[in-house]
Amino acid sequence: MKRATKAKSAKPGKKAVARAVPAKKLKVLPSKKLPAAPPGLDFGEFEALRRQLDLSLDELAAKLGLSRATIDRRKVAGRLTKDESDTVVRFARLLGHAAHLLGGLEKGRQWLKAPQKGLNGGVPLDHARTEAGARAVENLLRHIAQGGPA
Repeated sequence: MKRATKAKSAKPGKKAVARAVPAKKLKVLPSKKLPAAPPGLDFGEFEALRRQLDLSLDELAAKLGLSRATIDRRKVAGRLTKDESDTVVRFARLLGHAAHLLGGLEKGRQWLKAPQKGLNGGVPLDHARTEAGARAVENLLRHIAQGGPA
């Protein structure tokens, strides 16, 4: 930003001193509360994923790393937390990839629930609890899509 200079009036016999004056003053905005972080998913999304994966409430809760009491609280509240929502979305994304690649929801669901050699005998849904694990599952699905063995 350029600054204009203005000569300060000097007393007789003294030199004038130039001082910097801001070219434009910034307005101070009134403080506002920041908007709240968006809430997590509706609990119905958890239920929809549970049905699509054909898991019991307790089985899906365990795969997500949640206790039954936590699930019961979320059901009453009607919403999941952001972290829980991320995991539900991750599982749904993997189910969609597997169903598309393997020829249907039933085949995709079975693949996600069964031990896979490409995961050193691990179950894809167990790996998917973390983003890094989900990426390993996605990599295996890509490998299968390119004609490699599961």
